[in-house]
Amino acid sequence: MTRRRTLPATSPVAALVALLLASPAPAETLREAVAAAYAGNPQLAAARARQDALAETPEQARALGRPTLSTGATTGYDRLGEGTAGAATIDAALPIWTGGRVRSARRAAERDVAAGLEGLRDTVATVLQAVVLAYAELLYAQQAVDVARVGIDRLDRQVSETRARFDLGQATRTDVAQLEAQRASVVANLADAEGALATAEAAYRAVVGREAGRLSPTIPPPAALPTDRDAARRAAEAANPLLLQQRQVEAASAARIDQARADGAPALDLAGGYGRGMRIGPGDGRSYPVAGSVGLALRVPLLTGGLVPSRIRQAQATNRAERFQAEAARREAVRAADTAWASLAAAQARLHANVEGLAAADLALRGVRAEYGFGLRSTIDILVADQSFRAAQLAVAAARADMLVAQAALLRATGRLTASAYG
Repeated sequence: MTRRRTLPATSPVAALVALLLASPAPAETLREAVAAAYAGNPQLAAARARQDALAETPEQARALGRPTLSTGATTGYDRLGEGTAGAATIDAALPIWTGGRVRSARRAAERDVAAGLEGLRDTVATVLQAVVLAYAELLYAQQAVDVARVGIDRLDRQVSETRARFDLGQATRTDVAQLEAQRASVVANLADAEGALATAEAAYRAVVGREAGRLSPTIPPPAALPTDRDAARRAAEAANPLLLQQRQVEAASAARIDQARADGAPALDLAGGYGRGMRIGPGDGRSYPVAGSVGLALRVPLLTGGLVPSRIRQAQATNRAERFQAEAARREAVRAADTAWASLAAAQARLHANVEGLAAADLALRGVRAEYGFGLRSTIDILVADQSFRAAQLAVAAARADMLVAQAALLRATGRLTASAYG
């Protein structure tokens, strides 16, 4: 059984990483970025508004079984009476038996609302996953800029030292030129890193809704992460929002089979009406009662031209399709959980390896610099050690970003990527 591994916060290697990739306080945390996006992201606001609209459909279905009252008026020219005639009426109806139309329509609408809620959960997870991705990319871009700037400062000191040694006859012009060439290469890397930083800041601003500050590299693993792959699979089958949404869609399609059958059932209403009219002739106008009635209205579909049976067959076929789609959604949820778990395990292993590599590269650089001072190492040795150290720093930063992205993917696959997932 694969177990999730985490980097001990108190290990010497972790302390080294924190020292080399530290950011000045105060720094914006991932929890703050997630909270800001959850509160103000327009995509989320639009999804919530659409869900509010969908939530009205059960009430509309219930209204089909409630009393209705209407009034109306007519007017026109009465040729026989040689004048103008008008009438006003009031009509009322109370459904007594609807053949299951109202009940099945309400059930279908309620399942639609439940499916919409799961879709809203997935939209929230989608936006929050985008926040984590933007945060990870921006954090890496900030650290890449820091690595290049620190590397330039370190090479500046090395160039100055080598020039001094050249003046004393202990180094050659070639040594100085090699260091200057390395510095120019790192300056070019800094330009690329600053361009990537500007792009990452724009992406962060778009999803979070505010300017990016200095990001905190210290991000505790979410408590909701599954402990192993089997737990991730079970969580995905139990709480993946797209899977739960499809199951609700399947339930709604089953209710619509009953709704289609109800179209062929009898319906009984209690109906009543009252009206009064007026005729205005050449002389004085006068009014008179037109009609007043109350009674039962029975409607029995006898022949529908095959429309009702066709709608039933259509609803049954749709329900079969939704059942197959639910199974496909279950398999996709398990696949997403497996993929995310594998990505997370690989990112964690890569981070551990890169942290160890960074510690070794730091020790090697310090040793080469010390030995260079005694004439035991060449300039090429310093250049190689310096380049290896910067590559190790970037590898650690990239692995940390990859791990954040993999954690968010696993939380989303298991239905646990919520606003509270990061504290």
